[in-house]
Amino acid sequence: MAADRSSHAGLGSIALARLAAPGLIGVDGFELSSAAFEDGGELDPSFTAYEEDAVAPPLEWSAPPAGAMELVLVVECPDVPGSEPACHWLVWGLAPQKGQLLEGEVPPFVGKNSQANSEWMLPRPALGEAQSYVFQLFALDAPLALSPGSTRQALFEAMDGHVIGVAMLTATFEPEDDEGEWGDVDIDQIDFDGS
Repeated sequence: MAADRSSHAGLGSIALARLAAPGLIGVDGFELSSAAFEDGGELDPSFTAYEEDAVAPPLEWSAPPAGAMELVLVVECPDVPGSEPACHWLVWGLAPQKGQLLEGEVPPFVGKNSQANSEWMLPRPALGEAQSYVFQLFALDAPLALSPGSTRQALFEAMDGHVIGVAMLTATFEPEDDEGEWGDVDIDQIDFDGS
């Protein structure tokens, strides 16, 4: 049964909708990508709560627009109940140039996610429920003076009025029920004792 999306936060609640104008998306060819998934593609379980030792996915970006002084990464899921998206990652202090975050790399400064932890919050949708994740990389015209562990609200207040470009990347994830793996196996054909 499909979830009722009318009570979900929605795309209008994400950082990009609050802090940037549409014309700033992809300005001057500013792009965000990942070697682990295509834009709009599926996240591998190794980046989610459904696999042990999961880490944040790798990301890379092109040169930001001229005048950028700092880059900020915000990853949110708008497919959750309530008026606010789930905040999976707040990262700042990224150099204003072409760059990357390697898989599982610890960024310069990390703020509190929706679980009040300063780390990549592992996606954990219910079995059979698809969720989307919006990776938003902001180019700012001024450096931030925020302490590690700052909140989403504090970060947004510091960014307000300073966004000069945004690069965006989306991913989805829908966990599968592993119990069905034996469904196509003919049990009578398995040699259990090896003889």
